[in-house]
Amino acid sequence: MKDLEQILQSHAFLGGCEPEYVQLLVGCARNLRFDAGEYLLREGAAADEFYLIRHGKVALEINVPGKAPIVFSTLGEGEIVGASWLVPPYRWTFDARAVELTRAIGIDAACLRRKCDADSGFGYAMMKRFVPILSQRLHATRLQLLDVYGKP
Repeated sequence: MKDLEQILQSHAFLGGCEPEYVQLLVGCARNLRFDAGEYLLREGAAADEFYLIRHGKVALEINVPGKAPIVFSTLGEGEIVGASWLVPPYRWTFDARAVELTRAIGIDAACLRRKCDADSGFGYAMMKRFVPILSQRLHATRLQLLDVYGKP
C-alpha cells in the first residue's frame, strides 16, 4: 500500500508541487472512505476539512425546501471537494454526497491554514492551485444559469 505522501504526490491537484510542500500537507492529511449515499459534508456545518478524490464520484447538492436536492455538479477522481474552508465563517454552502464508493484524502483545514500562515510561499502555492478551480466552477455555474434562464 502506498503511503500518504506518495498518494498526495500522485493526485492531480498537487501535480508538479514542490516535495517540501507535499510533506507539509501530509501532516494535515488522512485517508478516508465514503460508501454510496454517505455525506462528506453538509450545508451549514463547519468547513473544517476538504477532500482530494482518489476514486469514486461525489455529487454536490443544493437543498430545496419541499423538494429533492438538486445536483449541480458531480466530481470524480483527481478533483477536490470543498473550498469554504478558505473563507470565514468557514461553513459549507452545499452538501456533498458519495454517489458510489469513494476514497479520498481529507485535509484538515485549520492545520492547513496555520501552515499557510506560517509559510507564505506554501500559502501562495496552495492559493495558486485553488483559484483556477474556483474560477472554473464559477464559469460552469454561469453556463448552467444561461442554459436554464437563457432559453425563451
